[in-house]
Amino acid sequence: MEQVLVVGATGTTGKKIVNLLKASQYFEPVAMVRKEQDLAQFKNDGIATVLADLEKDVSDTAKGMDKVVFAAGSGGKKVVEVDQEGAKKMVDASKAHHIKKFVMLSSMGADQPEKAKDLQEYLKAKQKADAYLQQSELTYTIVRPGSLSNDKGTGKIKLAKSLNMSGSISRDDVAQTLVRALHDDAPKNTVFEILEGDTLIGKAMELDA
Repeated sequence: MEQVLVVGATGTTGKKIVNLLKASQYFEPVAMVRKEQDLAQFKNDGIATVLADLEKDVSDTAKGMDKVVFAAGSGGKKVVEVDQEGAKKMVDASKAHHIKKFVMLSSMGADQPEKAKDLQEYLKAKQKADAYLQQSELTYTIVRPGSLSNDKGTGKIKLAKSLNMSGSISRDDVAQTLVRALHDDAPKNTVFEILEGDTLIGKAMELDA
C-alpha cells in the first residue's frame, strides 16, 4: 500500500480525504498535523501522523511517503504564508524525497484571480502555488473546485479544463476526486475544474485523461 501524506488533515475536507484513504485498499494515510493536541484524534483511529507547521520547516515531512495531497488552507487569514508559501515548501519537500505524485487542492478562479470580485488575494496565492508545482518536474494533478458546500456527496461531478461557469460542489465529492487523482491511471500533469454534476467521478476523470 502506498503511503499518502495528507497536508491539511485536520481541515473539513482533509479529514474526509484521510477517511477515504483509510478505507482504501491501495493507500495508507499519514496525517500532517500542526498542533500536538490534534495528534490524538488520528492516533485513536490507528492513523499515522507527522507533526509539522507549514509556516516553519517541513523539509522532512515527505520522507518515506509515496504521494502527497495538499488540502491545507488558512481560511483567508494567512494566504501568503500558508496557501502560497506553505504549498511551495511542500513541493520542495516532495521533490527532495522523490514523491511519485502530488495532488493539489486549488480553487476555481486561480487561473485569473484578477477577474474575481472577492478573494483576490487568496486566488493569487493559489495561482502562484499551482504554477510552482507545475514547474517543479513532479508528477502532479491540480484540482480546482467551485465553492465548497457541506452537502452530502453524490459521487458525480462536472469536470473540464475550464468549465466557464461558477457553482458549488460538496466537500465529499471534492475529497473523492482528490483521492481518485492519486491513482496511477488517473490524469497526470493536468489542471481541471470541478462542480456538482451528473458524471461519475471515475468516468469524468477518464474523459480528461
